[in-house]
Amino acid sequence: MQRLCGVETEYGIQVDEDESMDVVVESMELIRCYVRQDFVALWNYALENPRLDMRGFEVAALRNDKDETVHLQKDRQRPIQLADLKSDLIVHNGARLYNDHTHPEFSTPECYSLRDLVAVDRAGERILLQCAHQRTEDRGRGVVRLYKNNTDFEGHSYGCHENFLLSRDMPFQQVIDGLLPFVVTRQIFAGAGKVGVEQDARARAATYQLTQRADFFEVIASVDTMHRRPLVNTRDEPHADPAHYRRLHLIIGDANMCEYATALKVGTASLVLDLLEAGALPAFALADPIGALKAISRDESEQWPVALSGGGSSSALEIQTAIMAAATRIFQGRDEETDWVLAAWRDALDSLARDPQELIGRLDWVTKKWLLDAFAESEGLDWERPEDRAWLQSQDLEYHNIDPAEGLYPRLEAAGQVERVVSEEAVCRALIDPPGDTRAYFRGKMLQKFAAAVRSLNWDSIELELNGRSEVIDLKACVGRETAAYYNQALDAAESVEDLLIRLGRKPKPEVSP
Repeated sequence: MQRLCGVETEYGIQVDEDESMDVVVESMELIRCYVRQDFVALWNYALENPRLDMRGFEVAALRNDKDETVHLQKDRQRPIQLADLKSDLIVHNGARLYNDHTHPEFSTPECYSLRDLVAVDRAGERILLQCAHQRTEDRGRGVVRLYKNNTDFEGHSYGCHENFLLSRDMPFQQVIDGLLPFVVTRQIFAGAGKVGVEQDARARAATYQLTQRADFFEVIASVDTMHRRPLVNTRDEPHADPAHYRRLHLIIGDANMCEYATALKVGTASLVLDLLEAGALPAFALADPIGALKAISRDESEQWPVALSGGGSSSALEIQTAIMAAATRIFQGRDEETDWVLAAWRDALDSLARDPQELIGRLDWVTKKWLLDAFAESEGLDWERPEDRAWLQSQDLEYHNIDPAEGLYPRLEAAGQVERVVSEEAVCRALIDPPGDTRAYFRGKMLQKFAAAVRSLNWDSIELELNGRSEVIDLKACVGRETAAYYNQALDAAESVEDLLIRLGRKPKPEVSP
Protein backbone atom coordinates (compact mmCIF):
# COMPACT_ATOMS: atom_id res chain seq x y z
CA MET A 1 0.00 0.00 0.00
CA GLN A 2 1.01 3.61 -0.47
CA ARG A 3 -0.15 4.94 2.92
CA LEU A 4 0.01 4.04 6.60
CA CYS A 5 -3.02 2.22 7.93
CA GLY A 6 -4.16 0.32 10.98
CA VAL A 7 -7.20 -1.44 12.42
CA GLU A 8 -8.76 -1.14 15.90
CA THR A 9 -10.92 -4.06 17.06
CA GLU A 10 -13.12 -4.15 20.15
CA TYR A 11 -13.89 -7.68 21.34
CA GLY A 12 -17.06 -8.93 22.97
CA ILE A 13 -16.43 -10.56 26.36
CA GLN A 14 -18.50 -13.16 28.21
CA VAL A 15 -17.97 -15.24 31.35
CA ASP A 16 -19.86 -18.46 32.01
CA GLU A 17 -21.63 -18.88 35.34
CA ASP A 18 -21.36 -15.18 36.21
CA GLU A 19 -24.32 -13.16 34.97
CA SER A 20 -23.60 -10.40 37.51
CA MET A 21 -20.02 -9.78 36.41
CA ASP A 22 -18.79 -6.19 36.15
CA VAL A 23 -17.81 -6.08 32.48
CA VAL A 24 -15.57 -3.02 33.00
CA VAL A 25 -13.54 -4.73 35.71
CA GLU A 26 -13.50 -8.00 33.77
CA SER A 27 -12.13 -6.28 30.67
CA MET A 28 -9.54 -4.50 32.80
CA GLU A 29 -8.40 -7.67 34.50
CA LEU A 30 -8.19 -9.49 31.17
CA ILE A 31 -5.87 -6.81 29.73
CA ARG A 32 -3.77 -6.87 32.88
CA CYS A 33 -3.12 -10.56 32.27
CA TYR A 34 -0.68 -9.42 29.59
CA VAL A 35 1.40 -7.33 31.99
CA ARG A 36 4.95 -8.46 32.68
CA GLN A 37 7.37 -7.12 35.28
CA ASP A 38 9.46 -5.25 32.74
CA PHE A 39 6.41 -3.70 31.10
CA VAL A 40 6.24 -0.19 32.54
CA ALA A 41 5.07 2.15 29.77
CA LEU A 42 1.89 4.15 30.32
CA TRP A 43 -0.33 5.67 27.63
CA ASN A 44 -0.19 9.48 27.58
CA TYR A 45 -3.76 10.79 27.28
CA ALA A 46 -2.62 14.42 27.60
CA LEU A 47 -1.73 14.35 23.89
CA GLU A 48 -5.32 13.62 22.80
CA ASN A 49 -8.16 16.08 22.07
CA PRO A 50 -11.35 14.21 21.11
CA ARG A 51 -13.33 17.45 20.51
CA LEU A 52 -11.23 18.74 17.59
CA ASP A 53 -13.12 18.27 14.31
CA MET A 54 -11.40 17.86 10.93
CA ARG A 55 -13.88 20.23 9.33
CA GLY A 56 -12.15 23.14 11.06
CA PHE A 57 -13.76 23.59 14.45
CA GLU A 58 -13.68 22.35 18.03
CA VAL A 59 -16.95 21.30 19.67
CA ALA A 60 -17.66 22.44 23.22
CA ALA A 61 -18.83 18.96 24.24
CA LEU A 62 -19.48 15.50 22.84
CA ARG A 63 -22.80 13.75 23.15
CA ASN A 64 -21.04 10.83 24.80
CA ASP A 65 -19.50 13.12 27.45
CA LYS A 66 -22.61 12.55 29.59
CA ASP A 67 -22.15 8.79 29.36
CA GLU A 68 -18.45 9.13 30.15
CA THR A 69 -19.34 11.22 33.24
CA VAL A 70 -21.74 8.50 34.40
CA HIS A 71 -19.06 5.85 33.78
CA LEU A 72 -16.52 7.96 35.66
CA GLN A 73 -18.78 8.27 38.71
CA LYS A 74 -19.27 4.50 38.73
CA ASP A 75 -15.55 3.96 38.29
CA ARG A 76 -14.79 6.17 41.28
CA GLN A 77 -16.87 3.84 43.43
CA ARG A 78 -14.78 0.84 42.42
CA PRO A 79 -11.88 -0.14 44.69
CA ILE A 80 -9.52 0.35 41.74
CA GLN A 81 -7.27 3.25 40.75
CA LEU A 82 -8.79 5.11 37.79
CA ALA A 83 -5.48 4.90 35.95
CA ASP A 84 -5.59 1.12 36.25
CA LEU A 85 -9.06 0.76 34.71
CA LYS A 86 -7.80 1.48 31.21
CA SER A 87 -4.84 -0.86 31.72
CA ASP A 88 -3.44 0.81 28.62
CA LEU A 89 -0.42 -1.01 27.21
CA ILE A 90 1.81 -0.87 24.19
CA VAL A 91 2.70 -4.42 23.19
CA HIS A 92 6.23 -5.26 22.08
CA ASN A 93 4.98 -5.68 18.51
CA GLY A 94 4.03 -1.98 18.48
CA ALA A 95 0.30 -2.52 18.98
CA ARG A 96 -1.94 -0.96 21.64
CA LEU A 97 -3.89 -3.20 24.02
CA TYR A 98 -6.34 -1.63 26.44
CA ASN A 99 -9.75 -1.70 28.12
CA ASP A 100 -12.14 0.46 26.09
CA HIS A 101 -14.38 0.68 29.15
CA THR A 102 -16.51 -2.39 28.44
CA HIS A 103 -14.47 -4.14 25.78
CA PRO A 104 -10.89 -5.34 25.40
CA GLU A 105 -9.47 -3.54 22.37
CA PHE A 106 -6.50 -4.40 20.18
CA SER A 107 -5.19 -1.66 17.91
CA THR A 108 -2.67 -2.81 15.34
CA PRO A 109 0.57 -0.91 14.84
CA GLU A 110 0.90 1.28 11.78
CA CYS A 111 1.47 -0.77 8.62
CA TYR A 112 2.38 -0.11 5.01
CA SER A 113 2.13 -3.75 3.97
CA LEU A 114 -1.33 -5.27 3.77
CA ARG A 115 0.07 -8.66 4.74
CA ASP A 116 1.76 -7.13 7.77
CA LEU A 117 -1.61 -5.71 8.76
CA VAL A 118 -3.44 -9.02 8.40
CA ALA A 119 -0.70 -10.86 10.29
CA VAL A 120 -0.72 -8.47 13.25
CA ASP A 121 -4.53 -8.42 13.31
CA ARG A 122 -4.45 -12.21 13.66
CA ALA A 123 -1.69 -11.89 16.25
CA GLY A 124 -4.08 -9.70 18.24
CA GLU A 125 -6.51 -12.62 18.42
CA ARG A 126 -3.75 -14.86 19.81
CA ILE A 127 -2.66 -12.27 22.39
CA LEU A 128 -6.20 -11.76 23.65
CA LEU A 129 -6.86 -15.51 23.69
CA GLN A 130 -3.81 -15.99 25.91
CA CYS A 131 -5.16 -13.27 28.20
CA ALA A 132 -8.58 -14.97 28.30
CA HIS A 133 -7.04 -18.32 29.25
CA GLN A 134 -4.97 -16.67 31.99
CA ARG A 135 -8.00 -14.76 33.29
CA THR A 136 -10.04 -17.98 33.38
CA GLU A 137 -7.31 -19.59 35.46
CA ASP A 138 -7.09 -16.56 37.78
CA ARG A 139 -10.85 -16.45 38.35
CA GLY A 140 -11.06 -20.09 39.36
CA ARG A 141 -14.61 -20.46 38.03
CA GLY A 142 -16.33 -19.56 34.80
CA VAL A 143 -14.71 -19.63 31.35
CA VAL A 144 -13.78 -16.22 29.87
CA ARG A 145 -14.69 -16.12 26.17
CA LEU A 146 -13.88 -13.47 23.59
CA TYR A 147 -15.74 -12.79 20.35
CA LYS A 148 -14.37 -10.90 17.37
CA ASN A 149 -17.75 -9.57 16.31
CA ASN A 150 -19.82 -6.38 16.59
CA THR A 151 -23.06 -7.08 18.47
CA ASP A 152 -24.40 -8.88 21.51
CA PHE A 153 -27.87 -9.19 19.86
CA GLU A 154 -29.31 -7.08 22.69
CA GLY A 155 -28.95 -3.68 21.07
CA HIS A 156 -25.27 -3.04 21.87
CA SER A 157 -22.68 -2.62 19.15
CA TYR A 158 -18.90 -2.39 19.38
CA GLY A 159 -16.60 -1.45 16.60
CA CYS A 160 -13.88 -2.37 14.17
CA HIS A 161 -12.33 0.85 12.90
CA GLU A 162 -9.91 1.48 10.05
CA ASN A 163 -7.38 4.32 10.06
CA PHE A 164 -5.60 5.75 7.03
CA LEU A 165 -3.08 8.59 6.79
CA LEU A 166 -4.16 11.25 4.28
CA SER A 167 -2.67 14.44 2.90
CA ARG A 168 -4.30 17.52 4.42
CA ASP A 169 -4.31 19.21 0.99
CA MET A 170 -7.67 17.69 0.05
CA PRO A 171 -10.74 19.29 1.71
CA PHE A 172 -12.21 16.77 4.10
CA GLN A 173 -15.76 17.18 2.79
CA GLN A 174 -14.43 16.07 -0.59
CA VAL A 175 -13.02 12.96 1.09
CA ILE A 176 -16.39 12.18 2.72
CA ASP A 177 -18.38 12.74 -0.48
CA GLY A 178 -16.01 10.60 -2.52
CA LEU A 179 -15.88 7.72 -0.04
CA LEU A 180 -19.60 7.41 0.71
CA PRO A 181 -20.64 5.30 -2.30
CA PHE A 182 -17.72 2.95 -1.69
CA VAL A 183 -18.12 2.41 2.07
CA VAL A 184 -21.90 2.01 1.81
CA THR A 185 -21.63 -0.68 -0.88
CA ARG A 186 -18.45 -2.55 0.10
CA GLN A 187 -20.42 -4.60 2.64
CA ILE A 188 -21.25 -6.99 -0.18
CA PHE A 189 -17.74 -8.41 0.32
CA ALA A 190 -16.66 -6.97 3.68
CA GLY A 191 -19.72 -7.77 5.83
CA ALA A 192 -19.45 -10.37 8.61
CA GLY A 193 -23.09 -11.51 8.36
CA LYS A 194 -25.80 -11.34 11.02
CA VAL A 195 -28.95 -13.17 12.08
CA GLY A 196 -31.81 -10.72 12.66
CA VAL A 197 -32.28 -6.95 12.83
CA GLU A 198 -31.70 -4.61 15.77
CA GLN A 199 -32.82 -1.03 16.41
CA ASP A 200 -35.73 -1.28 13.93
CA ALA A 201 -39.02 -2.83 15.04
CA ARG A 202 -40.48 -2.39 11.55
CA ALA A 203 -37.94 -4.68 9.88
CA ARG A 204 -38.50 -8.38 9.28
CA ALA A 205 -36.91 -10.12 12.25
CA ALA A 206 -36.03 -13.29 10.34
CA THR A 207 -33.59 -11.46 8.06
CA TYR A 208 -30.03 -12.59 7.42
CA GLN A 209 -27.97 -9.42 6.95
CA LEU A 210 -24.68 -8.85 5.18
CA THR A 211 -23.28 -6.77 8.00
CA GLN A 212 -23.41 -6.59 11.78
CA ARG A 213 -23.01 -2.83 12.04
CA ALA A 214 -25.52 -1.37 9.55
CA ASP A 215 -28.36 -1.30 12.10
CA PHE A 216 -26.48 1.13 14.34
CA PHE A 217 -25.53 4.07 12.08
CA GLU A 218 -27.53 7.28 11.96
CA VAL A 219 -25.47 10.06 10.34
CA ILE A 220 -22.80 10.42 7.69
CA ALA A 221 -20.09 12.30 9.61
CA SER A 222 -19.62 13.45 13.19
CA VAL A 223 -16.93 13.93 15.82
CA ASP A 224 -19.05 11.76 18.14
CA THR A 225 -18.73 7.98 17.94
CA MET A 226 -21.26 6.53 20.39
CA HIS A 227 -24.38 8.67 19.97
CA ARG A 228 -25.84 9.14 16.49
CA ARG A 229 -23.03 6.99 15.13
CA PRO A 230 -21.42 8.34 11.95
CA LEU A 231 -20.04 6.39 9.03
CA VAL A 232 -16.94 8.60 9.23
CA ASN A 233 -15.58 10.01 12.48
CA THR A 234 -14.30 13.55 11.96
CA ARG A 235 -12.06 13.75 15.02
CA ASP A 236 -8.93 15.61 13.97
CA GLU A 237 -6.09 13.63 15.49
CA PRO A 238 -3.60 12.72 12.76
CA HIS A 239 -0.84 11.26 15.01
CA ALA A 240 1.45 13.00 12.52
CA ASP A 241 2.38 16.56 11.55
CA PRO A 242 -1.05 18.27 11.49
CA ALA A 243 0.16 20.81 8.95
CA HIS A 244 0.57 18.07 6.35
CA TYR A 245 -1.58 15.11 7.36
CA ARG A 246 -4.94 14.03 8.65
CA ARG A 247 -6.14 10.62 9.81
CA LEU A 248 -9.23 9.13 8.21
CA HIS A 249 -11.08 7.23 10.93
CA LEU A 250 -13.63 4.90 9.32
CA ILE A 251 -15.92 3.40 11.94
CA ILE A 252 -18.27 1.73 9.46
CA GLY A 253 -17.00 -1.79 9.08
CA ASP A 254 -17.34 -5.25 10.57
CA ALA A 255 -14.69 -7.26 12.39
CA ASN A 256 -13.72 -9.98 9.95
CA MET A 257 -12.64 -13.50 10.79
CA CYS A 258 -11.63 -14.33 7.20
CA GLU A 259 -8.16 -13.03 6.39
CA TYR A 260 -9.22 -12.65 2.76
CA ALA A 261 -12.09 -10.35 3.76
CA THR A 262 -9.86 -8.25 6.04
CA ALA A 263 -7.27 -7.82 3.28
CA LEU A 264 -9.95 -6.98 0.72
CA LYS A 265 -11.73 -4.53 3.02
CA VAL A 266 -8.59 -2.55 3.87
CA GLY A 267 -6.80 -2.97 0.54
CA THR A 268 -9.72 -1.71 -1.55
CA ALA A 269 -10.25 1.26 0.80
CA SER A 270 -6.59 2.21 0.39
CA LEU A 271 -6.91 2.06 -3.41
CA VAL A 272 -10.06 4.19 -3.30
CA LEU A 273 -8.15 6.84 -1.38
CA ASP A 274 -5.43 6.65 -4.04
CA LEU A 275 -8.09 7.22 -6.70
CA LEU A 276 -9.53 10.12 -4.76
CA GLU A 277 -6.14 11.82 -4.45
CA ALA A 278 -5.51 11.23 -8.15
CA GLY A 279 -8.86 12.83 -9.06
CA ALA A 280 -9.93 9.60 -10.77
CA LEU A 281 -12.61 8.17 -8.46
CA PRO A 282 -15.89 7.50 -10.36
CA ALA A 283 -18.58 9.91 -9.17
CA PHE A 284 -21.72 8.47 -7.62
CA ALA A 285 -24.11 10.37 -5.35
CA LEU A 286 -26.46 8.28 -3.21
CA ALA A 287 -29.93 9.64 -2.53
CA ASP A 288 -29.93 8.33 1.05
CA PRO A 289 -26.58 6.87 2.18
CA ILE A 290 -27.78 5.75 5.63
CA GLY A 291 -30.96 4.22 4.20
CA ALA A 292 -28.94 2.50 1.45
CA LEU A 293 -26.53 1.06 4.03
CA LYS A 294 -29.39 -0.65 5.86
CA ALA A 295 -31.30 -1.66 2.73
CA ILE A 296 -28.28 -3.34 1.12
CA SER A 297 -27.46 -5.20 4.32
CA ARG A 298 -31.03 -6.57 4.58
CA ASP A 299 -31.62 -7.36 0.90
CA GLU A 300 -31.75 -11.15 0.80
CA SER A 301 -32.47 -11.13 -2.94
CA GLU A 302 -28.76 -10.23 -3.34
CA GLN A 303 -29.62 -7.66 -6.01
CA TRP A 304 -28.63 -4.73 -3.74
CA PRO A 305 -30.27 -1.81 -5.64
CA VAL A 306 -29.21 1.74 -4.70
CA ALA A 307 -31.16 4.95 -5.40
CA LEU A 308 -29.04 7.80 -6.73
CA SER A 309 -29.59 11.47 -5.99
CA GLY A 310 -31.24 13.35 -8.83
CA GLY A 311 -33.16 10.23 -9.86
CA GLY A 312 -32.14 6.93 -11.33
CA SER A 313 -30.64 3.92 -9.62
CA SER A 314 -27.66 1.62 -9.66
CA SER A 315 -26.62 -1.38 -7.59
CA ALA A 316 -23.92 -2.09 -5.06
CA LEU A 317 -22.29 -4.46 -7.54
CA GLU A 318 -22.32 -1.87 -10.35
CA ILE A 319 -20.83 0.83 -8.11
CA GLN A 320 -18.09 -1.47 -6.82
CA THR A 321 -17.34 -2.72 -10.35
CA ALA A 322 -16.98 0.82 -11.67
CA ILE A 323 -14.59 1.79 -8.85
CA MET A 324 -12.60 -1.45 -9.27
CA ALA A 325 -12.27 -0.86 -13.04
CA ALA A 326 -10.95 2.66 -12.46
CA ALA A 327 -8.40 1.41 -9.94
CA THR A 328 -7.31 -1.33 -12.35
CA ARG A 329 -6.77 1.15 -15.21
CA ILE A 330 -4.54 3.38 -13.12
CA PHE A 331 -2.80 1.16 -10.58
CA GLN A 332 -2.42 -2.31 -12.12
CA GLY A 333 1.24 -3.27 -12.26
CA ARG A 334 2.26 -0.77 -9.57
CA ASP A 335 3.39 -3.49 -7.15
CA GLU A 336 2.59 -7.09 -6.21
CA GLU A 337 0.28 -6.21 -3.34
CA THR A 338 -1.79 -3.79 -5.43
CA ASP A 339 -2.17 -6.43 -8.12
CA TRP A 340 -3.34 -8.95 -5.50
CA VAL A 341 -6.02 -6.56 -4.23
CA LEU A 342 -7.21 -5.75 -7.74
CA ALA A 343 -7.43 -9.44 -8.69
CA ALA A 344 -9.18 -10.39 -5.44
CA TRP A 345 -11.61 -7.48 -5.82
CA ARG A 346 -12.49 -8.52 -9.38
CA ASP A 347 -12.85 -12.19 -8.45
CA ALA A 348 -15.10 -11.37 -5.48
CA LEU A 349 -17.40 -9.16 -7.54
CA ASP A 350 -17.59 -11.71 -10.36
CA SER A 351 -18.48 -14.48 -7.89
CA LEU A 352 -21.07 -12.32 -6.14
CA ALA A 353 -22.72 -11.73 -9.52
CA ARG A 354 -22.72 -15.45 -10.38
CA ASP A 355 -23.08 -17.34 -7.12
CA PRO A 356 -21.92 -16.01 -3.71
CA GLN A 357 -21.32 -19.57 -2.51
CA GLU A 358 -18.18 -19.58 -4.64
CA LEU A 359 -16.77 -17.36 -1.86
CA ILE A 360 -17.25 -19.79 1.02
CA GLY A 361 -14.03 -19.69 3.04
CA ARG A 362 -13.11 -16.23 1.75
CA LEU A 363 -15.96 -13.88 2.76
CA ASP A 364 -17.47 -14.00 6.23
CA TRP A 365 -21.12 -13.35 5.45
CA VAL A 366 -21.12 -16.08 2.81
CA THR A 367 -19.24 -18.59 4.97
CA LYS A 368 -21.43 -17.97 8.01
CA LYS A 369 -24.65 -18.22 5.96
CA TRP A 370 -23.49 -21.58 4.60
CA LEU A 371 -22.87 -22.85 8.14
CA LEU A 372 -26.17 -21.52 9.48
CA ASP A 373 -28.20 -22.98 6.62
CA ALA A 374 -26.60 -26.40 7.19
CA PHE A 375 -27.25 -26.13 10.93
CA ALA A 376 -30.88 -25.07 10.46
CA GLU A 377 -31.48 -27.95 8.07
CA SER A 378 -29.87 -30.55 10.32
CA GLU A 379 -31.82 -29.37 13.39
CA GLY A 380 -35.09 -28.64 11.61
CA LEU A 381 -35.03 -24.94 12.58
CA ASP A 382 -37.38 -22.30 11.19
CA TRP A 383 -35.94 -18.77 10.82
CA GLU A 384 -39.42 -17.32 11.40
CA ARG A 385 -39.71 -18.82 14.91
CA PRO A 386 -38.15 -16.53 17.57
CA GLU A 387 -36.89 -19.47 19.67
CA ASP A 388 -35.22 -21.06 16.63
CA ARG A 389 -33.78 -17.72 15.58
CA ALA A 390 -32.26 -17.28 19.05
CA TRP A 391 -30.53 -20.64 18.55
CA LEU A 392 -29.21 -19.44 15.19
CA GLN A 393 -27.97 -16.24 16.81
CA SER A 394 -26.02 -18.32 19.32
CA GLN A 395 -24.35 -20.09 16.39
CA ASP A 396 -23.74 -16.71 14.75
CA LEU A 397 -21.90 -15.66 17.92
CA GLU A 398 -19.87 -18.88 18.05
CA TYR A 399 -18.63 -18.22 14.52
CA HIS A 400 -16.67 -15.32 16.06
CA ASN A 401 -15.39 -17.16 19.15
CA ILE A 402 -11.59 -16.82 18.83
CA ASP A 403 -10.86 -20.02 20.79
CA PRO A 404 -9.82 -22.76 18.33
CA ALA A 405 -11.34 -25.37 20.65
CA GLU A 406 -14.82 -23.82 20.38
CA GLY A 407 -15.16 -21.23 17.63
CA LEU A 408 -16.80 -22.20 14.35
CA TYR A 409 -14.49 -20.15 12.15
CA PRO A 410 -11.30 -21.39 13.86
CA ARG A 411 -12.51 -24.96 13.33
CA LEU A 412 -13.02 -24.30 9.62
CA GLU A 413 -9.52 -22.84 9.47
CA ALA A 414 -8.03 -25.85 11.26
CA ALA A 415 -9.76 -28.10 8.72
CA GLY A 416 -8.27 -26.15 5.81
CA GLN A 417 -11.66 -24.89 4.63
CA VAL A 418 -10.76 -21.19 4.51
CA GLU A 419 -8.29 -19.29 2.35
CA ARG A 420 -5.28 -17.88 4.20
CA VAL A 421 -3.61 -14.65 3.13
CA VAL A 422 -0.64 -14.89 5.50
CA SER A 423 1.29 -17.87 6.78
CA GLU A 424 1.15 -19.19 10.32
CA GLU A 425 4.82 -18.29 10.62
CA ALA A 426 4.01 -14.65 9.77
CA VAL A 427 1.34 -14.53 12.49
CA CYS A 428 3.79 -15.97 15.04
CA ARG A 429 6.41 -13.35 14.09
CA ALA A 430 3.79 -10.60 14.43
CA LEU A 431 3.19 -11.66 18.03
CA ILE A 432 6.65 -10.30 18.84
CA ASP A 433 8.08 -8.21 16.03
CA PRO A 434 6.65 -4.87 14.86
CA PRO A 435 6.39 -4.07 11.13
CA GLY A 436 9.94 -3.27 10.07
CA ASP A 437 9.22 -0.35 7.73
CA THR A 438 7.18 1.98 9.96
CA ARG A 439 7.69 3.86 13.23
CA ALA A 440 5.89 0.99 14.98
CA TYR A 441 9.26 -0.78 14.87
CA PHE A 442 10.84 2.08 16.81
CA ARG A 443 8.03 2.02 19.40
CA GLY A 444 8.04 -1.74 19.88
CA LYS A 445 11.81 -2.16 19.89
CA MET A 446 12.21 0.70 22.38
CA LEU A 447 10.16 -1.38 24.81
CA GLN A 448 12.17 -4.48 24.05
CA LYS A 449 15.55 -2.75 24.27
CA PHE A 450 15.21 0.16 26.72
CA ALA A 451 11.95 -0.50 28.60
CA ALA A 452 13.33 0.72 31.94
CA ALA A 453 13.78 4.23 30.53
CA VAL A 454 10.28 4.57 29.02
CA ARG A 455 7.98 6.67 31.19
CA SER A 456 4.96 7.10 28.87
CA LEU A 457 4.11 7.04 25.18
CA ASN A 458 1.56 7.66 22.49
CA TRP A 459 1.35 6.77 18.82
CA ASP A 460 3.53 9.75 17.93
CA SER A 461 5.84 10.30 20.90
CA ILE A 462 7.87 8.48 23.53
CA GLU A 463 8.74 10.06 26.88
CA LEU A 464 11.94 8.82 28.48
CA GLU A 465 13.38 9.34 31.91
CA LEU A 466 17.11 9.95 31.68
CA ASN A 467 19.47 11.41 34.27
CA GLY A 468 16.47 12.44 36.37
CA ARG A 469 15.00 14.47 33.50
CA SER A 470 12.31 13.92 30.91
CA GLU A 471 13.37 13.42 27.29
CA VAL A 472 10.65 13.27 24.62
CA ILE A 473 11.22 11.71 21.21
CA ASP A 474 8.66 13.25 18.86
CA LEU A 475 7.64 10.84 16.09
CA LYS A 476 5.12 13.07 14.28
CA ALA A 477 7.47 13.48 11.33
CA CYS A 478 8.30 9.77 11.28
CA VAL A 479 5.57 8.60 8.91
CA GLY A 480 7.44 8.04 5.64
CA ARG A 481 9.47 4.91 4.93
CA GLU A 482 12.77 6.80 4.68
CA THR A 483 12.30 8.67 7.97
CA ALA A 484 11.17 5.49 9.70
CA ALA A 485 14.27 3.70 8.41
CA TYR A 486 16.48 6.48 9.83
CA TYR A 487 14.92 6.20 13.30
CA ASN A 488 14.80 2.42 13.26
CA GLN A 489 18.42 2.03 12.18
CA ALA A 490 19.52 4.47 14.89
CA LEU A 491 17.71 2.38 17.49
CA ASP A 492 19.20 -0.88 16.23
CA ALA A 493 22.70 0.58 16.45
CA ALA A 494 22.30 2.36 19.79
CA GLU A 495 24.00 0.81 22.81
CA SER A 496 22.21 3.05 25.33
CA VAL A 497 19.45 5.66 25.51
CA GLU A 498 22.09 8.39 25.55
CA ASP A 499 23.65 6.88 22.43
CA LEU A 500 20.23 6.74 20.74
CA LEU A 501 19.54 10.43 21.38
CA ILE A 502 22.93 11.36 19.97
CA ARG A 503 22.31 9.25 16.85
CA LEU A 504 19.00 11.09 16.41
CA GLY A 505 20.81 14.42 16.58
CA ARG A 506 19.85 15.13 20.16
CA LYS A 507 22.14 16.05 23.02
CA PRO A 508 20.92 14.48 26.28
CA LYS A 509 20.22 16.94 29.08
CA PRO A 510 22.75 16.96 31.94
CA GLU A 511 22.09 14.87 35.01
CA VAL A 512 20.04 16.53 37.75
CA SER A 513 21.95 16.89 40.99
CA PRO A 514 20.29 15.27 44.02
